[in-house]
Amino acid sequence: MPDTRYTFLDTPIGALLLAGADERLRCIGFPTGKGAVTPRADWHRDDAAFAEARRQLSAYFEGRLTRFDLDLDPRGTPFQRAVWEELTCIPPGETISYGALARRIGRPSASRAVGAANGANPLPIVVPCHRVIGAAGSLTGFAGGLDTKKWLLALERGATSRVSEQLSLL
Repeated sequence: MPDTRYTFLDTPIGALLLAGADERLRCIGFPTGKGAVTPRADWHRDDAAFAEARRQLSAYFEGRLTRFDLDLDPRGTPFQRAVWEELTCIPPGETISYGALARRIGRPSASRAVGAANGANPLPIVVPCHRVIGAAGSLTGFAGGLDTKKWLLALERGATSRVSEQLSLL
């Protein structure tokens, strides 16, 4: 099995951890919150790794990229992978409910399982789980925190300066 390499990318939401093997991205970790990921002892830091992922993520955070084209290697069950694949079909800046996502994958009664798969997404932002919201339109659970979810949606909608000002007041 190839060595897992990792690096960090400074972004407006903090330093993201990028990890994987053979330039195939397996993990994006947030700097804090329940989505915080720290490198494992058997991982090797390589700040030259994932150059294309760093380039595309930087362009995303600058508002110049809305779709990613990266080699990904997420690990999950077939159900989780189906949910994650469908997440990539949600247009930037748009949102859908967990129930709508469950219907899209042909499992209309599986909204809770869809929520669990969303929470297990190892590649947030690139696989945009932040675009899924509660049935009543509320922002619900997100590994990077609700402020980060709000910021990402605002970025995609072209309104980050206002959200950044609000976050600085917190």
